[in-house]
Amino acid sequence: MFRLFKHYIPHGVLLLGLVDFALLLLAADFAWTLRADQIGMEPGLFADRLAPLLGFAIATHSAMIAVGVYGAEALRSMRFACARLLVAVSLAILALALIEFAIPGETYWRSTLLYSMGLSIALLVGNRLLVGTLLGTQAFRRRVLVLGAGARAQRLQKLSELDGSAFVIVGYIGMTENTVRVIPEAIDRAAIPDLARFVANLGAAEVVLALEERRNALPLKDLLRIKTAGVHVNDFSSFLERETGRVDLDTLNPSWLIFSDGFSSSRAISSVVKRLFDIVASSVLLLLTFPVILLFAALVKLDSKGPAFFRQQRVGLYGEKFVLLKLRSMRTDAEKDGAKWADKDDPRITRVGALIRKVRIDELPQVWTVLKGQMSFVGPRPEVPSIVDQLEEQLPYFAERHMVKPGITGWAQINYPYGASVEDARAKLEYDLYYAKNYTPFLDLLILLQTLRVILWPEGAR
Repeated sequence: MFRLFKHYIPHGVLLLGLVDFALLLLAADFAWTLRADQIGMEPGLFADRLAPLLGFAIATHSAMIAVGVYGAEALRSMRFACARLLVAVSLAILALALIEFAIPGETYWRSTLLYSMGLSIALLVGNRLLVGTLLGTQAFRRRVLVLGAGARAQRLQKLSELDGSAFVIVGYIGMTENTVRVIPEAIDRAAIPDLARFVANLGAAEVVLALEERRNALPLKDLLRIKTAGVHVNDFSSFLERETGRVDLDTLNPSWLIFSDGFSSSRAISSVVKRLFDIVASSVLLLLTFPVILLFAALVKLDSKGPAFFRQQRVGLYGEKFVLLKLRSMRTDAEKDGAKWADKDDPRITRVGALIRKVRIDELPQVWTVLKGQMSFVGPRPEVPSIVDQLEEQLPYFAERHMVKPGITGWAQINYPYGASVEDARAKLEYDLYYAKNYTPFLDLLILLQTLRVILWPEGAR
């Protein structure tokens, strides 16, 4: 995998994205020259039109990331990929046409955008037929050797068999005799005279240590020889974090959190950038959406008795409490028996409430909380104090998610559907810990872009 600003991107996805970007530039340039030829105008130098071409490519590529074109489902299903491509290109064209309407000029002609749209879809689909087909093979999947034959090795085996997996396991080595083996094809360590040469013969690019018990069983001599031979050596927890985008609670221990990469001092700079973005973006968004908030506030009042806005105490940064502001989507007596998670088809939700929850309009007043600095646009979902107390007792490391500001959207929100149980909270905590450990402005940008996918396809909203 390629590491970009502490976030890992599979090599195959990176290649596909780079080729897509080049094809978007090609489509935009061809559309430009075609339109210039139709009206009898010289297209001019490529450098003179590079800015609008890049604008088209960046806008379209961002829309593709936002709607999930590079997600696992789009990589394994051509039909799904084509549908998302069509949505992404259409959104980009609408955005650029709006810019042209608001700022008239010769930057984006409507006819040029139309040509660019058709040609882009054709080229991007063709790219998926060629490069995308290779992604389904082992051509871009890392070859991994697993040291271990127990339950952890079996977890890696199941992970490698998932659609869209970025690695393939080329072998398992049973390192100890007293471990219960669940991988029957595992080879005994004693049967391999030179493990480093064995790794080289398999063509493994990475070795993962998946021992059930590391005490007095760590093969330091073997690992040293493998490492000095140029093969990457990884521990089980770090490997899972990289491949799944979450911190695995089943194998997490304090020493791994302390010594692993993450929670670096550079977060201070990231925090300043994050706060500046929150101030600017929340100010602009409040100005633009104020009429929408007023309209739906009136609808909420007309639909059911009670205030238009819902105020509730939540837990924020470092465990400090603050008041969250949202458009009310439930009856006023919804929490008469105490706070609890919303269920599917929850009878407490009003008619207007069901609508504003689906399209996330109820979240808009939270932008005021972002402007005040109590929340951010991106971060873990803030919970009510009673639920936090309950989860801190049942889930280890739950308090660590409060080391970053809570957010309107977040890594857990875009990767896991709405949770309404302790088990769901545990799964979301794994994503929240990954974000708290690795957050950068780049990761925030990815989350903000992909939030559009959650809004367009709100299968997790309740």
